[in-house]
Amino acid sequence: MDSNEREPAAGAAPPPPRAPGIAGLSSPYRVVVALALGAVAVAACGHLAFVFLHVAPSNTVSKQHARTVDDWIYPEFEQNWKLFAPNPLQQNIAVEVRAQIRTAGGELVTTDWRNLSAEDGAAIRHSLLPSHTEQNELRRAWDFFTGSHDEENKPNGERGELSEQYLRRIAVNRLAPAHPGGNILRIQLRSATTAVAAPKWSDETTDTETYYRELPWWTV
Repeated sequence: MDSNEREPAAGAAPPPPRAPGIAGLSSPYRVVVALALGAVAVAACGHLAFVFLHVAPSNTVSKQHARTVDDWIYPEFEQNWKLFAPNPLQQNIAVEVRAQIRTAGGELVTTDWRNLSAEDGAAIRHSLLPSHTEQNELRRAWDFFTGSHDEENKPNGERGELSEQYLRRIAVNRLAPAHPGGNILRIQLRSATTAVAAPKWSDETTDTETYYRELPWWTV
């Protein structure tokens, strides 16, 4: 046995067991762990504050720091719901598409308008487990486009081109199976917006005429 090693004296009590968790660490390590946990807590609270300002109704703080909030939220933490639903939907918005197709015989054909939103609605109706794609893909893509374009369908930021590409891919993927023998040259999308009629017991009058927003033709 090494002369530097000493056996515990006979009858001596064993050393006390080490405390579990952080309490068992030495003082310097406890300080490091406490600082790390504090940083995580501050980051989590900051994130929750940014998300709250993003989804809450417009207020003085969110308006003053809108740029900072948007830089933090987009694109990873984007939300599409409003806290306490301050602005419930009062319109039915359907996304429709048509295409110009070169048939196998060389003829150029323009298809009728196809209601993609109605097809999604039919797919999830009476379904116990509707897919997330059928419920939200088209709707979110259209929201993405309108949120990044002005009333003249011109992009108002860097996300505009990305939203156009995304919406175009969705439309082409929906159209392609219906035209296996043709070549899709161009597509055009539009929205059909109809206000939800007021309930029968209400004296409110609602314009339930359908209004369309047509986008320009896009080359595929």
